[in-house]
Order: sequence, then structure tokens, then C-alpha cells
Amino acid sequence: MRGTRWSARPQGACHRPCQKTCGKIRISGGGRCNFTNIGAGPQQFLSENPHFAKSALARYTSADFVALVDRYGIAWHEKTLGQLFCDGSAKEIIAMLLDECRVGGVEIWLETAVSDIQHDGGRYRLSLGGRPVTARSLVVATGGKSIPKMGATGFAYDVAARFGISVVEPRPGLVPFTLDPGLQADLEPLAGIGVPVEIACGAGRFREAMLFTHRGLSGPAVLQVSSYWSPGDEVTVRIRPDIMLSDALTTAKRDKGRQAAANALTDHLPKRLAHYFADRAAVDGHLADLSDKVLQRLASSIQDWRFKPAGTEGYRTAEVTLGGIDTLALSSRTMEASAVPGLYFIGECVDVTGWLGGYNFQWAWASGVAAGEAV
Repeated sequence: MRGTRWSARPQGACHRPCQKTCGKIRISGGGRCNFTNIGAGPQQFLSENPHFAKSALARYTSADFVALVDRYGIAWHEKTLGQLFCDGSAKEIIAMLLDECRVGGVEIWLETAVSDIQHDGGRYRLSLGGRPVTARSLVVATGGKSIPKMGATGFAYDVAARFGISVVEPRPGLVPFTLDPGLQADLEPLAGIGVPVEIACGAGRFREAMLFTHRGLSGPAVLQVSSYWSPGDEVTVRIRPDIMLSDALTTAKRDKGRQAAANALTDHLPKRLAHYFADRAAVDGHLADLSDKVLQRLASSIQDWRFKPAGTEGYRTAEVTLGGIDTLALSSRTMEASAVPGLYFIGECVDVTGWLGGYNFQWAWASGVAAGEAV
């Protein structure tokens, strides 16, 4: 808002007092904040309009945010796939942002109910904890529904509805899969095992780690592909995509014919996982006694494993919210609502969702700068 700058939580957003700002930043990257990704570009974002994010991302890049981090003397490092993390703590990024707020004269109000938002054509009028406020511009940066225990709600969508702005149906993104009871019971003994995979669903294909859990499947690979999944879709998993298991098994048959197939698999897979797939494929006995066709079938069961998730764990554990404010209603340059002058939507509440790995923070920074320069 121009004239009065503030940040507040909508009423009912939290079941207990939330006395700290920047909750998602605080928990990001295991507490070290994956604050951006050096490869961030529109191709890593999902939206009904895949071109919408191009303008903001091009005008405020990951290099721009890194320059800000460097100016504050915050040490950082690059992990895999271009992900940048603090050497120390996410608290350093929070302190930096709060310092920038102080420089800009921003007032931050916590636990403040926002209500009675009105627009008379020239100014916005609303109530902050019962206090009337007027301003020429209103920027909505309240996020989506993911991780409600941190105060997340659909407040932004309610504001959009108040002004007749359409919303692409929100749903959980970057979220673990749940499985049908039978398959989950079958996989229960594998809980805790992590393995490199190539996972695919629809247009999404990723090579990262997958984790078997007591609730289903998780890990970076699963979170990534979940954003491309819809109920009823099949997911394909190739475990150990860096090798051809069929070739490895035929080589083992030639060199170690007296070895059991399950034991041969343990050279490439965790023991419990190797025995699970051998039992699942009903492959028993010494390698020398098994045909190449049987070994190929065993390898295919591991490197062309297909299943249909029962669902996801929902907003409770989702990293982000897919969908949101329809980009057709916004200016891609300023994030302003075309039909409602002075009303802006930025960050996660907009129908722009990034991959796992710092992309969603970069969208928050870029879209925030776009609106900030406009107001």
C-alpha cells in the first residue's frame, strides 16, 4: 500500500499466536534457506499461462538477489542443480529482508485482522485490527494454502473474489504421494530407504532421490513430479537410472552364476529393496539357473515401475500451492489487476508455481520487485 506500509495476517489464519515473520523462509532448506536457484527461468514454472512469469523473472534475476545477499556479507554455497543455500542460517536472510524493510519505512504488524476491504475508484479503505486505513495501492502477498499450521489460508483468493478476479483452482504442489492401502502395506517394510530415480508423470520428468515412507512416497523426485500429477494419472519410476540393471544382471550371471538374484541386486540397490523386487517378480534361485528373459523381467520391474498414487498428503505438507490468481487478470510487468487499478497480487498466491530448489523464492522476489516498482 502506498502511504501506509504494513504486513498483516488475515483473521483466522493461525490457531495460536505467531510472533515471528517469514515462517517459510525460516524452515526452508532445513533451516539454511534455499533462497534462489542460479538457473531460474520461466521453463521451471507451471502456470495456465507459461509466458506470464517471463517479464518479472527477466527483470529481477537470481543474480540480482545474490548481489543483495553479498552486499549483506551473507556466506552462501551452491548445492546440486543450481540451488543456493546460506552457509549459516535462514535467519540471516530474514534479518536482511527486515533490514531492507526498515530502510524502506515498512511497518510490520503481526496477528492483525484484515477486513472490510473497499475500493471507491481512487483509494482503498480497509480495517486493520479495527483501525481504518486508506491507501492508493493494495499489494496482496499472503501466499497460498500450503502448510496451514504456519498460518496459510486462501485469503488472497477471497480478496480476488471480492473484486471479481478469477482464480485457477488451487491444489497442493511439491507434496508427497499417498498410496492405496494394499500397495502401502506392501511397501511398509521399505520405509526409510532412499534411492536415486528418474520419475515421470505427464510433462514432468526428474532425476533426483525418492524416499519410501510410512505414509507413501516422498523425497525431491516425488515432490517435483507431484506438481504434474492429477488424480488417476500413472507415475513411472526408473530406479538407479544411471545403470542398465538388465546388463548388470546378465554380467553377474556370467561371472557369479551361483549367486542368488536378490543378492546380485544388492550390488546396486539397498538390501531390503533388492529383496522386495526379487520377491515381487517371483524370481528365486541361482543366476545360472535363470533365463535372460527372467532377468530382463526382474530388471524391468525395477526400472519401469508403474503405479497410480491414491492421492497426496495435501496442504499439510505441501511446499507450495499450485493454481491461484488467474494471470489473465494481471499485468505481467507490474502484477496489477487490469480491471482494478491499484490492486496487485504477488508471490505464491498467483498462478505461477516453481520447481523445488529455490525457484519459488525467486518468483517471490521477482514478482515483489515488479509490483514494488509499479506502486
